[in-house]
Amino acid sequence: MKKRFGFILAISVLASAYLAGCGKKSADEMQKTDDASQTETDSEGGETTGTDSGNVNLRFWCDEDEMALFQEQIDAFVSDHKSEVTMKVECEPIAASECKDVLLADVNNGADVFCLPDDQLLTMVSSGVLEEITNADTIAAANLEGAVEAASVDGKMYAYPLTADNGYFLYYDKAYFTKQDVQTLDRILEICAQNGKKFAMDWSSGWYLYSFFGNTGLTLQLNEDGLTNFCDWNQAEGEITGLDVAKGMLSIARNPGFLNTPAAAAAVKDGAAIAAVSGVWDIATVKQAFGEDYGACKMPTYTCAGKQVQMSSFTGYRLLGVNAYSKQKVWAEKLAEYLSGEESQKLRFERAERGPSNKNASASDEISKNAAISAALEQAEFGVLQKVGQKYWDPITEFGNTMAAGNPSRIPLQDLLDQMVGKITE
Repeated sequence: MKKRFGFILAISVLASAYLAGCGKKSADEMQKTDDASQTETDSEGGETTGTDSGNVNLRFWCDEDEMALFQEQIDAFVSDHKSEVTMKVECEPIAASECKDVLLADVNNGADVFCLPDDQLLTMVSSGVLEEITNADTIAAANLEGAVEAASVDGKMYAYPLTADNGYFLYYDKAYFTKQDVQTLDRILEICAQNGKKFAMDWSSGWYLYSFFGNTGLTLQLNEDGLTNFCDWNQAEGEITGLDVAKGMLSIARNPGFLNTPAAAAAVKDGAAIAAVSGVWDIATVKQAFGEDYGACKMPTYTCAGKQVQMSSFTGYRLLGVNAYSKQKVWAEKLAEYLSGEESQKLRFERAERGPSNKNASASDEISKNAAISAALEQAEFGVLQKVGQKYWDPITEFGNTMAAGNPSRIPLQDLLDQMVGKITE
């Protein structure tokens, strides 16, 4: 199930105003200034800072736990080009989740190349920090369709796909479940209850709760203004209604085998949960807890409107961006292309179990043997990119917590749905 969302026009205007108010130069103006400075420096016989010769200094941002591997790959890149330039790349620990805020605070002093989750792309593009990448056709052809979509705005690529694993799926303990058992949530809950164990999932997060609504024919999407949402999750007519989804969720919540927790991996670790919804970031914890019985697969189906509905998900991708304000943009692009290339992605999988977005790397035998990465890639077929306005998060959290508690105040479910949708679409 794939959806495309409109370009964030309003954010573009606001971001442009912000940058203009701070006296920022456009990328083109910066490049002209750099070219002029380079000409002046060259004429004096001093150090050059161009893209074809002399010294090249770049800054790279990534999560701290990934620095060692990225540094190894960066060192290889520098070595490959030592006959062309004297290059230095400084690797700095800036979390991908914080990249947008840190970079937009001072784009001129930000990294030349940086990691970012796909949900930051639109803001980066509309702010002028990311420009359309060169060699886009080649990059697109080498990567999975979903990853290319995640790196694109209005059909143009603005970043380099790096991973295809930033979503969620089901972990389970093979000592309790067969592969057939984990196909339906009904059976999972039944086995959990019979054994005094739990199926753990976070219902306080709209990221996970999308899974119940996303594959029902009901719609949530970003409006053309890039700020507000369209949502019909309270729809009272159709093959599956919002009320059907709410009833299905309430049935799950009241099952003794269900556990609502924002720390699903912790529930697995302490032995309370034998099945849990999470992502690749919890591979090590779950592997240690389940040992040789460790298993992972796509999300199960759940009972809704008297039928089995495949649970959906928000899919996520990690990207590499090149700062439009970089003084060494050509070399920054070369570095980004190298770090996101097939061989680099293969190495990241081998060393850190990060799911590749590259087609060849993701099709390898090693990937098929890795339960979590295979599960993430399989679940991506039933997911959509997370493109929602800010008003989505608080109302869905309130709704999820109410449902997880079993709707203790006995508020009519349709009223709960109407209230939630009204706030989401404000």
